[in-house]
This record gives sequence, C-alpha cells and structure tokens, in this order.
Amino acid sequence: MKIKSVKVPFGSIRVTHFEEKDQFSGRGEIRTVLQSTMRGSGGFWNFESYNPPLSRDNWANRDSVLERPDRLCHRSTYLEAPPEWLGEQFLLEAERLRETDERAYRHEYLGEAVGTSGNVFENLQERRITDEEIRSFDRIYMGVDWGFAPDPYAFIRLHYDAARETVYLLDELVAIRRTNTATAEELQRRGYTDGYILCDPAEPKSVADYRAIGLPAKPARKGAGSVDYGMKWLQGRTIVIDPARTPEAWREFSSYEFERDREGNFVSGYPDRDNHTIDAVRYALDRVIGSYRSNA
Repeated sequence: MKIKSVKVPFGSIRVTHFEEKDQFSGRGEIRTVLQSTMRGSGGFWNFESYNPPLSRDNWANRDSVLERPDRLCHRSTYLEAPPEWLGEQFLLEAERLRETDERAYRHEYLGEAVGTSGNVFENLQERRITDEEIRSFDRIYMGVDWGFAPDPYAFIRLHYDAARETVYLLDELVAIRRTNTATAEELQRRGYTDGYILCDPAEPKSVADYRAIGLPAKPARKGAGSVDYGMKWLQGRTIVIDPARTPEAWREFSSYEFERDREGNFVSGYPDRDNHTIDAVRYALDRVIGSYRSNA
C-alpha cells in the first residue's frame, strides 16, 4: 500500500520487477503496485520472477498459465546455465536427488509444480491444442453440470481417442446465474448441435428446457458407484488440457486434491467441491465409461 504514493523526481517508471512473485498474496497486490508505477505515456516492462511453489493450486502457478497478447512466459532451469557457474557440488547434489527422489528433483531443480502428492489427477498433459488437431478429431462428446447458485453451470466439449486412451478438452462454458435459455443460445451460437449433450440427470426440467430450445440434450445415467467408477476411469486416461481454451477446467483438474484428516492422512473418497467441469467431463463420457463398466 505504501507503493501507492510513490513519486519520482523526474520522468516516470518504465520497468517494474516483482522478485519472488509467489511471496505476494495474490494478483491484487501486484495490480495495486502497477496502478501506481504504470503512469504516463509510452511503453512499460513488468517482470515477475519466482520458483514455482509445490502446489498446482498456488495463485502464482495458476496466474502464469493465463495467456495475454502482451505477455511472455519464460521457463528455465539449471540445465540451461553454464556448468561452471553452478559448480561441481551443485550438479552432484542435483543428480543425487534425481536418483533418490525424482518427484522432489522435478520440483526443486526443474521448477515443476508437481503437487502435494494428494493430486487426484496425476495424468494431466498441459499443452496447446491446435485448430488443425481439432479438425482431425472425429469423436466429439459434450456434457453439462447444471450447478446451483452460487455453484457455476459448466459445459465441456471434448474428444476421446480410445486407441490411445486420451481425452482432449476442447472448449468450455462456465457461468453463474445464467438461465437455461441463455446458455443454450450460447451453445447454439458456437454451433454445438453436432452431437448429444449429456447432462446431469438431477435436473430433468433443465434437460427438457434444452431440448425445447433445440439442443440434442439427454440425461446422463446415474447409479450406485457411478461417480467413483467414473473418477477412477478418468484417472486411468491421459487428459490433455490447453489452459487457453479451457482455463476453468485446467484450474479444477490441476488443483483437485484428496482431502486430509486432522493428522494429515488422506481421506478416501472424492471431494464434492470445485469439480463442476470435472463432473461435466464425466457426464460427456457417460456412455463410454458405462460400456467399460458393464464389461468389467
């Protein structure tokens, strides 16, 4: 807050560097500083450097995957540095950790947000999904979790490559307090009438609303053990997510963790929170997952 009153004797501030970005409490604090330093005409350079925290859900990790046309995100590790800068002992310690604790090595030396070992989905692949790839996809599935205020409505469009057991998340629509008519019209605007939209069956009226508007909506099937089986099925597949296309799905999947008890032990069962796009993915693949379950 003291930065808000910063004044320079002449000219203006053109370069701001936030060292150890993750030590700030959130994007709001950085915004407060920039609102004071980015004054006047001309260009500005704002640098934010940090070592990624362990948890994928840390605000700095989530913030850095958000794409902007005026932003460049650069990642580097000790492997790009000249060995003579680091010294023999540093390299020996890195190699020793790589051999004895590969997970810790990936976090401490490669800067990967490997999670707190409680991540439900260890099978995520974060990368860009190109338009050319999408044009080649021929197995399109769509799902809806209706939500209930303040929980959001969530729609997911995806492709499933059964041969490679890989799920590709292609598009999402996440909204709060929007009517069924509004979300249906948005899906129609995007042209998503090319396949069934499998929906949370807990709201048959909402499914009927979609059908009346002209969307090919159907209720997904629910039954004893269907949630657990569906989650385990997803855990056994590679899930490719492009944060630029499905930012909310990336946030939920990457930060979804098992809960712990007071002693720090993991609790069995899947948390029923912050999982709206996850549920939408389950509904979208309901018939695929069901076919595996019936053959199990």
